[in-house]
Formats: sequence, structure tokens, C-alpha cells
Amino acid sequence: MAKLNADPNFVLSKAEELKAFRDMLLIRRFEERCGQMYGEGLIAGFCHLYIGQEAVVVGMQMTIGEGDQVITAYRDHGHALMAGMDPKAVLAELTGRMAGASKGKGGSMHIFAPDLGFYGGHGIVGAQASLGTGLAFANKYRGNDRVCLTYFGDGASNQGQVYESFNMAKIWSLPVVYVIENNHYGMGTSIVRASANLNLSQRGLSFNVPGEQVDAMDVRAVRAAGAKAVEHARTGKGPFILEMLTYRYRGHSMSDPAKYRSREEVEKVKNENDPIARSRARILEDGHATESDLKLIEQEIKEVVAEAVDFAKANPAPASSELYTDVYA
Repeated sequence: MAKLNADPNFVLSKAEELKAFRDMLLIRRFEERCGQMYGEGLIAGFCHLYIGQEAVVVGMQMTIGEGDQVITAYRDHGHALMAGMDPKAVLAELTGRMAGASKGKGGSMHIFAPDLGFYGGHGIVGAQASLGTGLAFANKYRGNDRVCLTYFGDGASNQGQVYESFNMAKIWSLPVVYVIENNHYGMGTSIVRASANLNLSQRGLSFNVPGEQVDAMDVRAVRAAGAKAVEHARTGKGPFILEMLTYRYRGHSMSDPAKYRSREEVEKVKNENDPIARSRARILEDGHATESDLKLIEQEIKEVVAEAVDFAKANPAPASSELYTDVYA
């Protein structure tokens, strides 16, 4: 995996560093617990974990404000949490409970909270690229200054509708930032085998859409590149592509044994380039917190996740009468 240098002049404040650490840790512990609950049969259907990629959504969320929008693919738990959704509502949705964000009907891949600017979780590969472009078109049409962050993966970057979206977004100078979460593997295929051009940030060049590769295992680098891209889109300069070089530790989904890569490869990334470990080391080195301070944060996160688990387990499943509500023909 390529290692890019963060802007040496860009630093996070003490408050930003600690919040980023806490947010990444929340996603990590939440996802680890989801994996356990899936194994216990408490989560059914598909379940795609975000473990290893936490710095992407945490860093990008730091660049947007109220009224901005986020749309992503089916690996959406971390995006939902960072949009401000209550972990209890997210886990209740994953376990198919009535208090879930979509009353237990959407499940892992279709979490949705438009009141928070989060437009899902989408199960069709690449579909959210055109939907996110549509959200940006609505912003342009309404004359506001909102920006839409449109996430998709390296596998989806080969979909035709992605390029149609790039073209339209550039023609109309739409306020959209396309965030390609390049974790180096599609469902089970290395990007090396699936893509002719491995620099996905260049995918918009034929449409004059600028792009940049980012070391997305460093939340500072994500924050710095994200701020530049969001400003570009918000000031009427049109779309921008950010290729986030990241890595997922688990399989594509819970049903994927990930035999297409070696255990040594995964362990090397964990040991040398983990986003949370890098954040933790920097916080201690800069004197922003002590080991005891960080342990208190870790304990707090443990309690938040435990409360969400208890809440989800205790909440009832939707009644059979709910089967036909919120369904449109």
C-alpha cells in the first residue's frame, strides 16, 4: 500500500486530535461488537464491517458542516455514527428492531437519516454515485452552499454510472466530493487484477475533474485533503475526487473468509499503519493526553457500545402489521 506524506504544515488542535481518536475508537469497538453479534445470530443478512478504514469517515466528517450531505455504499455503519446517529438506533437497525433507524427494515446496508444529512447506505454497487450527484444538483438548483460527500469503493470505481456522474457534475459545476475508499480489494479481487489504472484519483481527468491520493490511514492527511476538496466544491469550482488509500482488516462481508490475501499482509498493516495506533502515538508524543486519559476514553467507548447492545437486545422486533408500512407502489 502506498504511503503518502501528510501536509507537514497541517496539524490538528488538541481537541480535534482527541475527538478524532475517540470517534475512530467508537467505530472500531462498535464494529468489533457487530462482528460478535453476527456470529451469535443476532444480526442477520449481509454485514460489512469498517474495521481499518475509520480515519476516512472521521477525517472527512471534520470538513463539513450543518446542511451538508453524506451518501455511501453498504459498508455504512461508521458513516452513520459519524453523521450523528445514536449508536443505539444504529445497532437496533442492524438487529432488526423497532427502534432502529429504519424501524428494523433496512438492516446493515440501508441505514438512513436524512434529518442528519445522511442519505444511506446503498446495496447496489456504485448506485450512490449518481444519487450523490443528484443531491449536489439539488444544492446547485436551490442556490445554497451545501456540499455532498459521495463515497464509493475501488470496485465501484469501474462502474459506468460513476463516469456519467463525473461528466454531469463537471458540466454543471456541482458541489460534490467523490470519496473513493480504496481498500485494495473488491468483493474478493485485488485492484491490481481488476483495474487498468491503479491511480483512481485520475479517473476524472478526461472530464477535467481534479483528484488527489490521500494516505487515509492518517486522519490528519484525510482532514487536510478533505478540507481542500470541500472548499473547492463549496466555492463553485465543481466536483473533486479524493482517493483514500485505506485497508479493511476483515473480509468483504461476514461471509467472506478473505483467502485471496495472506494473514501476513493484514498483520503488517495492523502493526505498521493502523489509523488508531498512529493517532494514539501522536497524542502521547505531543502531550495532548496521558495513557491514563486515553484509557478513560477507551472505557467510555466500551460503555457506550455495551449500552447500545443492551438496548438493541431489549427492543422488540417490528410487528407483522409493519410489513406494509413505509412501502410505496
